[in-house]
Amino acid sequence: MVQIIAAEKMTLYDLEQRFKLQQTQDESFFSEWQESLPEPTDTEKQRLVRVEAIVANLERRSLLENTVKLAVVAPLLDLSGLFLPPFYVSTEDSVEIAATDEDIVVWGRIDVLVLKEQLWVLVIESKRAEFSLKVVIPQVLSYMLAAPNGNLPRYGLVTNGTDFIFLKLLCQDVPRYGRSRQFILRQDHDLYRVLQILKRLAEIVGQDHLD
Repeated sequence: MVQIIAAEKMTLYDLEQRFKLQQTQDESFFSEWQESLPEPTDTEKQRLVRVEAIVANLERRSLLENTVKLAVVAPLLDLSGLFLPPFYVSTEDSVEIAATDEDIVVWGRIDVLVLKEQLWVLVIESKRAEFSLKVVIPQVLSYMLAAPNGNLPRYGLVTNGTDFIFLKLLCQDVPRYGRSRQFILRQDHDLYRVLQILKRLAEIVGQDHLD
């Protein structure tokens, strides 16, 4: 009998046991978040300063998921070019993932999925600001494992609106993933770096597709 599990119930231990997922500590595995990052323009910096001011105002109450998308995620996708061809954005899509022994199916819904010609290239999961990113990392990795074309790297971003972590997954032989450091809104220009990384990953994905 096939067991159905919601992706939000998955833990890293579950993914390690069911899908043989491994985290690598090799810094060269996910160097994309540190190397060859494009410099934000003055216009982009001004837009990000405004985003920070908007979030500061919203934080006085409760930064809900849909508000995060509007105030933080949407401007980042716009500035990084992910709202324009060849990318497009689909929201609230459902995905399924089956374990290697086929006795379990992990099911869940993603919040924002950036697509390029039917290939999943970026997964962005937004949650309440109070939620720890550690809780949603296994969920996003579950979605990334379900993406087609296992020869290409898959990139993800988890955010609660004020904190950001990037992920990279490769499924050649044994699936392996790496993660960036945690970026924090209004700290050391971290939002600038988040935009830089998004723009860099968009460039890489485009190059991979052409190759």
